[in-house]
Amino acid sequence: MKPDNIFSNIPCKLEQEMFESILDDQAVKIERIISKGQTSPDSGWFDQEKNEWVILLKGKAIMAFENQTPILLNEGDFINIPSHTKHRVAWTDPDNETVWLAVHY
Repeated sequence: MKPDNIFSNIPCKLEQEMFESILDDQAVKIERIISKGQTSPDSGWFDQEKNEWVILLKGKAIMAFENQTPILLNEGDFINIPSHTKHRVAWTDPDNETVWLAVHY
């Protein structure tokens, strides 16, 4: 076994949001997401089959939910998104990396 670091190998230039699978099996998927000014596509909402627990490890972001007030997330903030809750990333800091850890279960 060899440890890894959630903050290692962050690209200096991010043309698009980066999704990296850390663990993926039938019961759970854990992924690291790195954003730098990227948002969800304007074309619609995420409507996922599984629940998603997400924590913001670094940076800032605004999450929008259908028919709800957007939520500002700061470092250390986490949120549980039940399956089929329509949501999107409305904003991420364009000047600094935003590092997320998402657990789909």
